[in-house]
Formats: sequence, structure tokens, C-alpha cells
Amino acid sequence: MAPPRSRLTRRDALRLGGLALPALALPGLLAGCGTADGSVGNVLRVAQTSDPKTLDPQKQGDLTSMNVLINLFDTLTTRGPDNQLAPGLALSWTSPDPLTWRFRLRPGVRFHNGEPCDAKAVAFSINRLLDPATKSPIVELRYVKQAVVVDELTVDLRCSQPDPIIPAKVSLFGGVAVPPGYLKQVGSAGFAKHPVGTGPFTFVEFQRDHQLRMRANPGYWGGRPSFDELVFLPMPDPSSALASLQSDEVDIVASLTPDAALQIQGYTGVAIRNYPGIRTSYLSLDTTAGPLRDVRVRQALNHAVDVPLLIKAVLDGKAREVPTMFPRESFGFDPSITPYSRDLGLAKRLLADAGFPNGFDTSLTAQTGDSNIAEAISGLLAKAGVRARVDLVDTGTYTSRLTSNNRSALGPIYLAASTGWTLDAESLVQSNVRHDRRQSRWSSPEADRLIDAEELTVDPPGRQRAFTALQSLLKQEAPFVFLYQIDNIYAVNTRPRWQPGVVGVLGMAKAQVTS
Repeated sequence: MAPPRSRLTRRDALRLGGLALPALALPGLLAGCGTADGSVGNVLRVAQTSDPKTLDPQKQGDLTSMNVLINLFDTLTTRGPDNQLAPGLALSWTSPDPLTWRFRLRPGVRFHNGEPCDAKAVAFSINRLLDPATKSPIVELRYVKQAVVVDELTVDLRCSQPDPIIPAKVSLFGGVAVPPGYLKQVGSAGFAKHPVGTGPFTFVEFQRDHQLRMRANPGYWGGRPSFDELVFLPMPDPSSALASLQSDEVDIVASLTPDAALQIQGYTGVAIRNYPGIRTSYLSLDTTAGPLRDVRVRQALNHAVDVPLLIKAVLDGKAREVPTMFPRESFGFDPSITPYSRDLGLAKRLLADAGFPNGFDTSLTAQTGDSNIAEAISGLLAKAGVRARVDLVDTGTYTSRLTSNNRSALGPIYLAASTGWTLDAESLVQSNVRHDRRQSRWSSPEADRLIDAEELTVDPPGRQRAFTALQSLLKQEAPFVFLYQIDNIYAVNTRPRWQPGVVGVLGMAKAQVTS
């Protein structure tokens, strides 16, 4: 028998690459766990990093909240196991003219309180979302002017300009149906305290900072779930969450980082499962000032950052290299576009040609939770002569700077990531490529033309041609350093069986749970 191969540790791999790996620091907050009194039958317990921000699905816009709410509410469309768009509350959809999307609804669907989920309810839901008084953070339907009832089971979404991916945009945040009668009865505040949807589970109780319980809906149009209760537990500290998994207080720990997942490898009765994900990371470069104005410098940075080494050494192999900003599962991705070669010699020659034979000093801003990857990237850039000081900021500061009107608020280089949950490449570039968009730091008339082409036509072949040309242009002009799409990582015990999609939303209607 051959001896087992020695495993290359993250620290060893980083040392081979000349990088310094900071120690893993995890906060020591122990969250409560377990189910409350009144639990019945077979229960699935899921830990994630936080509670939902609100139980009103039209007043939230984050995946942590949607992980919970997607089990209480349905959307017009959904994603099948193959990640393709599939019927949800809508059985079919067409575009009778460039400014209209028509949805034919599933008959017989009722809200948990017995109200019918018909065209009136869907139109009410979309119009409530669009109403400025709702103060919804959901922006995907910004081109929809109004939802109009055509007949009992048909609703039109009328747009101010063509939007080719409305069917994808109503597969999650923008496509939730809420009950008009119940909302008028209890008001928005009452609805957020006791939500009523059409989904596979019905609301039971929410104890903030402790747990949220829901029960299987016996009348669900998609069939009753195979287990009785679903419980979500907020556990911001991955160490505590993993300890709860080991002590059989939790069945699934979601949203793990590769670092956290390494803590539990080798324990009996629990397993780490990683699935392909679409959250795509990149470095945003300020091409309007300093050395980064020169395309040769930007190309040099892409050649210098050894993404395969980052994935192996820092992310424990739980990510996939991307050629540009487009994840492989998104419409628009072209496999003929290949990643940059990782070539330090070429990077140094490009820098010298651009007038920086000795490199230059700059800064790299990242959120504190991304310190490991930021420090590793800084180490790789240093080998090419680019001395990038890492500036770490908390999530709140990062977000406020990112969304401010000052496009330089995060410095010349910052580490960013996007989850294009529509599985359309438009979602990855809509805010940061066209020159007049909020997070764009690059001006290219050709890029603007291609963005307009993919955004304003419904024709899929035409959109694909625009996306292919845009990917070629992005690689050539390098307004970003293209990194990777990270896996969705879970720790589980032996009870649950389910197959998450690449978006990573925790819809558990089809999960199986052993006793």
C-alpha cells in the first residue's frame, strides 16, 4: 500500500508563494440554539450568520433574510435543480411587446390565510413594491412602471424601457406575492410581525437573536414538505455554530468561509459540503488617476495576482478562477475567453514599459472579514513590485463608502464581490462598468455601447454577442483584477439531504430529513 500523500496546508502554500497569512480571528459570541417548546415531529435546524432583517419580504434585499423568507413566500419564477429558470407562481411568461412582460399564473394557489393568489394579488404585490411609500430596498424592478391585471390569472408588468431579464428578476426578491386582504387588515407592521405567504412553510414564531420557527404547509401547491418544522438559528460566530452542530443542536451550518470549514474537518458524524457558487470577487481599479490610468499597469496586476494559488492556499480549493467578472453559470458567459496567464516576469516588463521599473506604492481596501485574502493579494502584488498597503474597514464603513457619490472613497484599489442571483451577466456589470453608473471607475465608449446592447434588447443571441464582446474588452482593458467565484460551503450532520443551487438560497421545501 502506498503511503498517504501529505496535504499541502494553507500556511505552507502561502509560504511557498512568498505570502504572509494572518492568524484566524473569530469573535467569541455563543448564540442560543435548539428548538422551542411546541416543536412537533421531524425538525430541520439551520444556523446562519444572522436573523432576517425583517419578515416583510418587500422591505429587505439581502440573501440572509431571503434564506428564511423564501420558505414562507413564493416567487413568480424560480430556479430548477439545473439552475435554469422554471415556473413558480407563474406557469409561463411572454413579452408581447418590448415594454411588456406577461405572466400566466398557476390556478388554485392560496395564501396561508385562505386568500386566493390570483392576478389581483400579484398586481397588488408588484405595485406595493414599486410604491415609494413602501421604501423597498429592492431595485431590480426599477424599469417596471406598473403591474396591470389582464384577467383572473394573467398579469402584465409594463416597463419604461426594455428589460430582457424581468423573468429572472422575479425569481427572488422582486417576484414575491403578498396577500392584499391580510395586509389591509393588519397593516405593514402587523404583516412584518406575522407574515402570511403562499410558501411551503407557515410562520409559527420569531424570537430575535434566538430562533425563527415555521411549520410545513399541508396545502402547499407544490406538495407538503417531507418534514414537519423548519427552524432558523442566528449564529454569527462560526466556532459556536460548528460546536452546536457537533452537539446535535443544529443540522446545517450555512454561509461558512473556507477558514471556518477547516475547523471541523475530520470530526465523525459531520461533513463539510461545498457546492459551486456564483459570488464573484474582483479588485476594482480607479482608472481615472495615478498609475492605474495606464492599461499596461492594470494588465500587469492581473498577471501578478496568482489566482490559482490564492484558491489553493487561502480558500482551501473552494473557489473557481474566472476569466473576467462573469460566473460560469450566468447567461452571457463565454468559455472561449480564458483567464490571464500568471506571469511575474511579464507583469514586471509591463510595469517597466509603463514607466514603473521599480513598481509603485498604492493601497488596497477590504472589509475586515476579507483580511486573509487581501493580505495574500498584497503579498502577490509585492512580488511584482507593486506595494499595496492593506486598509481594513468594517462592513458598515465599507458599504457607506461604496454607495457614496465619491467613487474614490475606497481608494485606488478595493476588494469587492457580487452575487448575481439573476444568473444573468447584466447583474454583475450593471453598477460598475458603464461610465455613468454609481460604482464605475472606467470610461469606455465601446463598453457603454455593449452595456446598452445587452440591457435594451430581449433577443438572447444579440445579448450573447454583446456579452462576448464585453468580456473580450474587459480582459483587454483590465479595469478590474479578475479573481474567482467562491463555493457555497455548509457543515452538516447525517440527517439532512438536499441539493442547493448556485445562488445558495436556503429554500428547503424539497429537503429530506431522517429521524
